[in-house]
Amino acid sequence: MEHRYEEFCLADPLFFDEQRGSAAERFARFTPLPEEGWAERQHGTWRVLHPLGASLPYQGWKIHVSATLDNAEQVLTTVYECLVERAVTFKHLTDLAVLLARNSKYAPREASGKLVTIYPRDDREFETLVTELDQRIGGQAGPYILSDLRYGDGPLYVRYGGFTERWIDSGGTRVLGIAREDGTLVPDHRGPVFALPDWVELPEFLAPHLAARSAKSTGDFAYHVNRPLHFSNGGGVYLAEHAREGNQVVLKEARPHAGLDGDKVDAVARLRREHRALTSLTDVPGVPAVYELTPVWEHLFLAMEHRPGVPLHSWLGANYPLTNYRASDSDVAAYTRRALGIADRIGETVSEIHLRGLVFNDLHPANVLVTDDDSVSLIDFELAGPPGPARRPTLGAPGFRAPADRTGFEVDDYALAALRLWLFLPLSALFELAPAKLPEWVRFVEDRFPLPNGYGESILATLRRGTREKDDRDREGRAVGRGTIGHRTTAPVTVLDDPEPDWNLVRKSIAQAILTSATPERPDRLFPGDIEQFRLGGLGFGHGAAGVLHALAVEGLGRSPEHDRWLRDAIDRNRPLAPGFLDGAAGIAYVLHGFGDHDTANALLADARRSIAKTRDHGLANGLAGIGLTLLYLGDGGGESGELGERLVAELESAAPPGRKAKAGLVEGWSGPALLFTRLFEATGDGEWLVHAERALSRDLAECVPARDGSMQVRDGVKRTLPFLGTGSAGIAMAAMELAKHTSDDGTSVRQLPLLLRACRAEAALQCGLLAGRGGLLATLAAARRYGHDPTAEDAIASHLARLAWHAIPFALPDGDGDDGIAFPGNKLLRLSMDVATGSAGVLLSISTALDDHSGVLPFLAPVPTVGDDSVIASSPH
Repeated sequence: MEHRYEEFCLADPLFFDEQRGSAAERFARFTPLPEEGWAERQHGTWRVLHPLGASLPYQGWKIHVSATLDNAEQVLTTVYECLVERAVTFKHLTDLAVLLARNSKYAPREASGKLVTIYPRDDREFETLVTELDQRIGGQAGPYILSDLRYGDGPLYVRYGGFTERWIDSGGTRVLGIAREDGTLVPDHRGPVFALPDWVELPEFLAPHLAARSAKSTGDFAYHVNRPLHFSNGGGVYLAEHAREGNQVVLKEARPHAGLDGDKVDAVARLRREHRALTSLTDVPGVPAVYELTPVWEHLFLAMEHRPGVPLHSWLGANYPLTNYRASDSDVAAYTRRALGIADRIGETVSEIHLRGLVFNDLHPANVLVTDDDSVSLIDFELAGPPGPARRPTLGAPGFRAPADRTGFEVDDYALAALRLWLFLPLSALFELAPAKLPEWVRFVEDRFPLPNGYGESILATLRRGTREKDDRDREGRAVGRGTIGHRTTAPVTVLDDPEPDWNLVRKSIAQAILTSATPERPDRLFPGDIEQFRLGGLGFGHGAAGVLHALAVEGLGRSPEHDRWLRDAIDRNRPLAPGFLDGAAGIAYVLHGFGDHDTANALLADARRSIAKTRDHGLANGLAGIGLTLLYLGDGGGESGELGERLVAELESAAPPGRKAKAGLVEGWSGPALLFTRLFEATGDGEWLVHAERALSRDLAECVPARDGSMQVRDGVKRTLPFLGTGSAGIAMAAMELAKHTSDDGTSVRQLPLLLRACRAEAALQCGLLAGRGGLLATLAAARRYGHDPTAEDAIASHLARLAWHAIPFALPDGDGDDGIAFPGNKLLRLSMDVATGSAGVLLSISTALDDHSGVLPFLAPVPTVGDDSVIASSPH
């Protein structure tokens, strides 16, 4: 699981959501709003209390207070009383469940540990508050806040930073800013290391505490750290060498009170457990040898053998044949032999562990290393322990963690069966959302790979045994069983699983699921989507309500006055701060214009204009390309959009060379500006725009490399390549096909189209969404067929449409009438999503563009509409 997603998987088994505790866990029970002179508001998982009329600076020294689950009520009560007495603005987490989530193993390290944030009015009040609070709560236990300077022995921490949200563009990404002495905004550093801005002087009373931090001694620590391998909120994992002997080791670090699991056990306790397990497994082949457990400062370190190899998921990514264009029978057979051998060797190692009387308890691809000769090792034994009915791991990887009816050695048996399936169809994370899909997946694996007799039957027998319910809860608190999706028990298949689906019914079923999921009673979001909703808000085109309502409207599948009203009310409650198309005001303005609300659209575009001068992002999601295309499509005729195009041309001249992380594609790459340049040519007839479009596409092509199947894909890191629409070769191809309508066939981008399109034909796509999954590949091939760039694409289009059934999940409310709707999982296959970028609305648009042969999978891939004198665009200030 990508670490930042874990925090949003704790609250709801179906949708990503912020954690919310029960009424009994809410801290407001003992921190009531003072009767006079105070106000409060909710800000995500924070409750903000402030004196009426209080005025704060934009930035300054802030105070953070940490606490454990055991002392949080006592610490917060004491802090609350002090701050109310002194009429100081502060905020605190809403409840214990949120505090547990913030201190969990894979919570963001830079935000971990914070229970209270305090906003002093000036430096004098800052010093007074710190010293007084230290007298009241100094020495109380709490996790270390990595981003701050600790005062004394805690739980008080301080940092200079912003008090109000002021956003700036930094390297193409919107980040919070603070002002230098001359008023220039620079990024507000919020990383997991304390850093003082270079123009800020450290208050004298903090000098001893900074000196104490700098003097943290490693004493006689016997190891030199070479580089980090991995970080979690519980601590780091490092490649190191012994200072005297010179041998290479792995050092695993544990921080006290941090990295909590579901049993509220911290990283230190789990590291001690790992040390005991490895000691018991000495000389077991494939298990790291353990050297020593040693405390350093306040942390604990475990030194162990460095085992060779790459994680199993990386091995699969480099070798899995079905992500290739037209995998041959010999390729599939060769992969099958290797994968079966690896699975057998993993099973042998697990059996040896069982013979020593231990359960591994955390078997999944990230904890298996594979060498070039396919030898295997298991790593990360912090959950290992003796079998027993009372011992159930509360951490675990989705799709590999056993259900509640498995205990002891059966926990590993379950994970091993899931791994044997995953090696041939890596959708195991989806199993927890769609257990009824398992027979379908097994049938595909047995049909596609030359597996031994009984292979699939054995997997089914292990994974499907028993019918006892998981200990999950739906949104209303009812138990959700293993055969339950949405809010009632559903059929094992959807209409999409039929050999010849009724595609009109499929589309209506997707719309039904989207509308069923709506929560107009919530102020923060209307439709559940990706976790970006909780960073960007639930309004935008890519991840929020605007995009979903657009998809339903253009498909003719549902306009609801209640939902339209929710969007307008949400804008009034919390105007979008980002200016871009997918992520902010421009995209919402586009949708509202289509709904006839020109006044609100103009107001949002005015908001976007105020950010344009500071925007350096060139992309479609939150940058100048998306804003320019919005202005052009809403009728500016190439005026202001042309000015943005000229800015992009200048930025293209000085664009940095490709970096390690993939950017090329329609969303973050230069293919977005290329699309704007092409549309500006169509609006103005100026051929120079086509020259600029070709240059922008060439910049994205510079990030591409030949993939192992001969296709051209975007390089991401050292070995990974991406074919997708958002970031990947499909996005480049989509923009190149628009340019090709106006140019000859000798341009670089047009010549590369066959290889870019080849990347869209892979049989297997692990995700289904529009921007990073099968949906975007499908839409790109449909465009290639429509424009004559791939007249043989029909078979691949039909395959993509059929394979969407892998991810199609029945969804309905309890006791609802009629057939179930169809929902699709979002990023990482961890939860259902209804948004355009990652979920069901994007899949709906992809299906329609393939079946109806139109270009509207995203607004700017359709022709610029003809605009008369009643253009929506109000005159810009200049």
